[in-house]
Amino acid sequence: MLPIVAIVGRPNVGKSTLFNQLTGTSAALVADIQGLTRDRIYGHIQSEKNDLIVIDTGGLDFDHGDLSQTIQEQTETAIEEADLVCFVVDGREGLANSDREVALDLRKKDKETILVVNKVEGMSSEGLEADFHSLGFKEMVSISAKRGDNCADLIGLIEQKIDQPDIDSTARELDENEMSIALVGRPNVGKSTFINSFIKEERVLTQNRPGTTRDSIFIDFNYRDIPLVLIDTAGIRRKKKVNETIEKFSVVKALQAIDLADSVIVIIDALEGITDQDLSLIGLVINSGRAFCIALNKYDLLDDEQKEYLDRQIKRRLKFASFIETVEISALKSMQLEKTIDTAIDSAKSSMQDVPTSKISTLIEKLTETKPPPYVQGRRIKLKYATQVNHQPPTFIIYGTQTSKLRDNYKRFLESQIRKAFQFKGTPIRLIFKDGDNPFAGKRNKLTTRQWKKRRRIIRIRKKKK
Repeated sequence: MLPIVAIVGRPNVGKSTLFNQLTGTSAALVADIQGLTRDRIYGHIQSEKNDLIVIDTGGLDFDHGDLSQTIQEQTETAIEEADLVCFVVDGREGLANSDREVALDLRKKDKETILVVNKVEGMSSEGLEADFHSLGFKEMVSISAKRGDNCADLIGLIEQKIDQPDIDSTARELDENEMSIALVGRPNVGKSTFINSFIKEERVLTQNRPGTTRDSIFIDFNYRDIPLVLIDTAGIRRKKKVNETIEKFSVVKALQAIDLADSVIVIIDALEGITDQDLSLIGLVINSGRAFCIALNKYDLLDDEQKEYLDRQIKRRLKFASFIETVEISALKSMQLEKTIDTAIDSAKSSMQDVPTSKISTLIEKLTETKPPPYVQGRRIKLKYATQVNHQPPTFIIYGTQTSKLRDNYKRFLESQIRKAFQFKGTPIRLIFKDGDNPFAGKRNKLTTRQWKKRRRIIRIRKKKK
């Protein structure tokens, strides 16, 4: 199961900036406004060794007011979920009374904690760290979340400190020959009904009340000679609506189930349409790199006008996931459930596809000839060759020159062409661009006397024109 890291601290010390830096996203809102983050925000730290779940929290403020109390409850929940806590303090402002209160609260919970001294750019870390030793934490690291200084060292320290959680009722070892499919979605969208209808057995408790499934449930099923493991998860709801202690782990359980799965079925209530919560969940699945499809449940209850509206919503709100197939289903009436499972299986197989280096390199060469990258400052960007380095999701490294200046629209063009050429369906694709080593980098040719005079003459002419 994926280890969990929570980022905590008083308001405005740079927790959300650190979250964005560690996850490589802009999922957390960042601004110089105290108390901006109110709900817990979940993401992934993906390193060469591990994948981790990281939680961004609102600032722990022991002042007063209803909002401060709500944020504190959210942070307390994040600490309960976490295997490791990163306690962030502001190195520029120094040690504050609020820091001492947060430190006291963390020590009471007896959680493994790393003290992170942020905003140290241009400052001596040794002097700064001396001020914070009184908080009583063994592990301390100084960083600049804004610039990324020492963030790689922080990730390395996290990986050293964290231990894999013990296997519990929600964890199991999956056989390599088994195909695992996780069903995720908001509460009461029909995940358990889907499973019961599909396997034609009342295996999972169903009830018309949000929050019936409070743990991940593993169900073995043989489908067309394919050994399947269906993972039913607790519904993911907005954090402010999660009140019962037993339900506070639903998001983490779902994220851990996604990590175990070869493919994911995101179930959406067609009657309610595509909500912001659905979009957040789809974003989490894409960030995890898992193949998936979308099942629009209760579709049989829609009239023609509602179906047309839902179709417009899909085109508008799911534009970022246009590579994903949607299936209209009715879990209660067993409508198109097999098609949904087939789509999930095909997506999983697609994400495990191997592409030979010769074929992907030939494609990149052909694309750059027919539609070359735009010039940058009068210089051409060259893409030389590519190779696949991973699955789930399919990951390709494309080597060239000046690749850091490649525009996002051209990267999207390459992704769509790779997807089309090799028929990648229902899976994200990751492209990594790297420059080849330049043996002359950092070396300057010594100009001859004649070249030096010519250079000075050109500079003089340009100044006159200005």
